Amino acid sequence: MWSIFWILVAVLLGVAEAFTMTLAFAFVAGGALLAAGSAALGAPVLVQLLVFALAGGGSVALVRPVARRHMSVPPPSLDGTDALVGRQAVVTSEVSFSHGLVRLAGEEWTARPYDEDLVIPVGVRVDVLQIEGATALVHPRDPLSLSP
Repeated sequence: MWSIFWILVAVLLGVAEAFTMTLAFAFVAGGALLAAGSAALGAPVLVQLLVFALAGGGSVALVRPVARRHMSVPPPSLDGTDALVGRQAVVTSEVSFSHGLVRLAGEEWTARPYDEDLVIPVGVRVDVLQIEGATALVHPRDPLSLSP
């Protein structure tokens, strides 16, 4: 009978964990399952409570901080050409569908407008939207700078 009680406690704690996603209820549910195991082996209620308290409380106190540290991984850092997407560049040679150059991160890059119909004159600041091979696909930061 106590085994069933502890299993029901574990299930209820598992449901609570599903709603909170804090890991605390999951560890306490594990303690309830261990208490159910001790009840199935015929341990007295006091021993079952002790197993529940030590296993549930101990795992929350010892394992949860380590698990949370591993779950909060920093975002991946961008490298290579991925790091250039979203940066600002300046047109150094008119950018059109067939040719163009921009100064990007201190280097000259071949460039094409992201919108194939645009022609971007020298001196206009552009945003790098994509890198294809060694060519930056760019779009003017200020569309009014394209007016004649």
